[in-house]
Amino acid sequence: MNASTIPAVAPSPKVSILRRWLRILGPFLGLILVIGIFSVLSDNPGRFLSPGNLRIVLAQTVIVALGAIGMTIIIISGGIDLAPGSVIGLTGVVCALALRAKLPPLAALLAGVAVGGTVGLINGLAITILRVVPFIATLGMLGIARGLAKWISGEQTVNIPDTWLNSMAIAFPTPAWLLVAPGVWITALVAVFAAILLRRTVFGRHVFALGSNEVAARACGIHTGRLKLWIYSIGGLLFGLAGVMQMSRLRQGDPTVAIGVELDIIAAVVIGGGSLSGGKGSILGSMIGALIMAFLRNGCQLMGWPNYIQEIIIGGIIVLAVAADQLRTPSTEG
Repeated sequence: MNASTIPAVAPSPKVSILRRWLRILGPFLGLILVIGIFSVLSDNPGRFLSPGNLRIVLAQTVIVALGAIGMTIIIISGGIDLAPGSVIGLTGVVCALALRAKLPPLAALLAGVAVGGTVGLINGLAITILRVVPFIATLGMLGIARGLAKWISGEQTVNIPDTWLNSMAIAFPTPAWLLVAPGVWITALVAVFAAILLRRTVFGRHVFALGSNEVAARACGIHTGRLKLWIYSIGGLLFGLAGVMQMSRLRQGDPTVAIGVELDIIAAVVIGGGSLSGGKGSILGSMIGALIMAFLRNGCQLMGWPNYIQEIIIGGIIVLAVAADQLRTPSTEG
């Protein structure tokens, strides 16, 4: 019997159970570990764990969390999107320009979200019709969206009038009974809706099937091309909403903002149990991953560490998260 005819060895039930629990509990353990480390390192643990700092962290999580929801759907389908940071910058500028043109705040918000969805649709068309691999298609869009943001803004920040959109990402909202930023509540509602969409609908089952085996999904009658258009469009809509939140946080449209935020978003999804090979992931896990990234950056800021230290740590976390994904995924080799 040669090597090619040796059947794959299935993992033992104990190993399968261990991998399942590692996938479920891993993000929560990671969050506890990050909080614990910075609590010990901080000269004032009470400040790091205070309700006020928690509200700040939650407000800071909104942008990455919204992006992570869209990225979770894309990664589960077996795809990737490298352009969220540029889309956030573009949609923030579009929303700011709409406000400056005296459009109602809701119309400005919808304009920003719609532009994000349009960018996502274009990515989907490039992937399905032009047959460009997602990595290259979205890498190209990273430059295109950033260039468009600089062009329409005249390479300057766009100041906005005072509207209710300005308070969407504020850490200490008014009225006080909201407890946390309105954007946090919006993100929670979007996360619940996305979780139901993925776990309780035909669309969600098709997304998992596409990421698990595209050929098999197509053989089962799933229109994979049309499904990818929906997936990347939904991701774009959520990146657009994140751009509106970014504009609200800065209170201006900045075409140079959110450079590199796609790393935080992808890291949040992978830390939360998403697999870059597709077919695995959860909205809850990605939300915990986004919280880990927020607590990590917040802890580094409170410790007074320079920005390059944060980038080194985040880069290391991405490598470790992908390595952990390999441990969680059963081997098919004989």
